[in-house]
Amino acid sequence: MTKRATFKYFKTSPEIIRLAVILHSGFPLSLPNVEDLLHERGIDVSHETIRYWWNRFGQVFASEIRKRRIEGMRSSLWRWHVDEVFVKINGKRHYLWRAIDHLVRSQCGFLQVRTGQVSD
Repeated sequence: MTKRATFKYFKTSPEIIRLAVILHSGFPLSLPNVEDLLHERGIDVSHETIRYWWNRFGQVFASEIRKRRIEGMRSSLWRWHVDEVFVKINGKRHYLWRAIDHLVRSQCGFLQVRTGQVSD
């Protein structure tokens, strides 16, 4: 978590600043869209304020996320498995293999047309 001293001279709470920066950088949202989303939640800030927060705190939050992601990959919690599925494409049956990590993100995929055949 970001140190409290980072937000020392800001009267807005760190949670709101973090939410605004993550909404803008983590999703394909423009600054006015983020402003509208925050306004719907009762938080009244301008898009220029969000831009300022993004310039000021974006790198701090990104480095925190990167650190947590690397620590998580080093721990024993990082797991992956191979998912096998039959898929019909244009009426033909195909075999789809995917490597999926513990966050259910597909790492790579392989589509095989023939299944169950013995090679020579």
